[in-house]
Amino acid sequence: MDYRRKKKLTFFTIGLIFLLSGVEYAVILPTIWRYLQTLDAAPYFLGLTLSAFSLSGLLSGPLFGHWSDRTRTTKKIILLSNIFEIVGNLMYFMGYSKWLLLSSRLVAGIGAGASSSIFGFLTRITAPDDRATVFAAVMACRQAGLLIGPAFNIFLRLCDFHVGPFVVNKYTAPGLFMCLLWLLLQLAVVFMYWDLAPLEKGKAKNSLDSKSREEENAQGLTEGEEDSDEEEKPLIVSQELVGSYGSVVVSKNHSSAAFNNISNHVSPLSSPATPETHEASSPLKKSSLCREFLREEVVVLLAAQFITLFNQTALETMVTPLTQKYFNFGELENSVMYCLGGVVVIAGFLFVRWLSSHVAERVVLAIGLSICNVSCVWCLVFLANPLGGYAWELTEFIIGVFLQVLGLPFVAVAQVSLFSKVTSEKTQGFSQGVRRSVGGLATILGPLWAGGLTENMYIMMGVMMGLLALLTMMLAFSYNRLVEPAAEEQTDESIQRG
Repeated sequence: MDYRRKKKLTFFTIGLIFLLSGVEYAVILPTIWRYLQTLDAAPYFLGLTLSAFSLSGLLSGPLFGHWSDRTRTTKKIILLSNIFEIVGNLMYFMGYSKWLLLSSRLVAGIGAGASSSIFGFLTRITAPDDRATVFAAVMACRQAGLLIGPAFNIFLRLCDFHVGPFVVNKYTAPGLFMCLLWLLLQLAVVFMYWDLAPLEKGKAKNSLDSKSREEENAQGLTEGEEDSDEEEKPLIVSQELVGSYGSVVVSKNHSSAAFNNISNHVSPLSSPATPETHEASSPLKKSSLCREFLREEVVVLLAAQFITLFNQTALETMVTPLTQKYFNFGELENSVMYCLGGVVVIAGFLFVRWLSSHVAERVVLAIGLSICNVSCVWCLVFLANPLGGYAWELTEFIIGVFLQVLGLPFVAVAQVSLFSKVTSEKTQGFSQGVRRSVGGLATILGPLWAGGLTENMYIMMGVMMGLLALLTMMLAFSYNRLVEPAAEEQTDESIQRG
């Protein structure tokens, strides 16, 4: 099979992975509250169960990411993570007690940690200028799953039969259904997924090496660096001189410039003759990673990841008890609501995919954050203490949910794409794992926060509004730093120093 076909099938399989992650969330969330009630669970147990999934994903994400960085492979990681998904959903189907239900989400969450390896894989095989578009497409697949999931739930709610000693009803059916889907996906990964990173890098390196030599001979080094393929230049020198922040020091003719650049970044870099030294200098490597994650722009993006996910999961946790209390929604109504929300989010991702090719990611991030602020203010004013009749309360609720899901694609795509650009390409799996762990912490605390304050909406929403205000100030002060490091400018600067 030729390389192009392998790449298409691999991307298709990645889309399926994210699609199923969305389907799983969408078929379980509308019914899990009622499921827990049948098992005599207290209201706070809803927050615990939703957070369990994120807790195990928080722990497994960096581990899977580090594994993919060391081995430059992701297929084995995905196959292993799918096993956890299969077992976790099987436990959810069995559902003897609320504790088994809680354990099932813990086990399934381990499988979700593989997304950090996948994002690292995508970062290594895509150019920076195309990254936002690729990430938007991948995230849109998950949102498509969120859209399709409620549609499945409409049929799953009709289940009423036995499989041996186990009862299959509208509460247990989602677990059995997802178990079968993850089994099918396992087969798809075996036969339709390839680790493309080494082959892609090799091809890029060969083509860029020849192009670089031609340009240097014809136009000189400076003009050569302005070539349209500049974003992939790090591949040429990735085994030579690359700073901890992705800065590029080009050519052996500027060795003194390279030395100054190394001193400037305080990074353990290897010489071409001994590439193993980079891995061997573990204390310096750890120091370099710490410095990288403490950079101002990285801190802002991690804060964006945490705060937006904290607010999103808090509102999602609040939604089903709120609709039950004020509108008497059941599983069907909740499923339709999530389905409509999925339509809005997919439309948002498609718009962001187009917008990201016309404006910088930081502009997209600012737009998304503005929408989130408006949404939070609206919910604080109108949902904390709904007023009016049924129709007016329902309208207030719909507007609040619409604004919340509308802002999500802008923030999600922009911060993931920017994060991949402001962190080192060599450790993308681990970096994406850290980013996912920060998000996992948010998705743990968000449901716990909302689950314990469903009767104190002003306190719950007030803290969420305060976090958004803090993030807005951080974005304003660090706006100029939220750009990809300009390799060309850094090279010119290092040459001047030399």
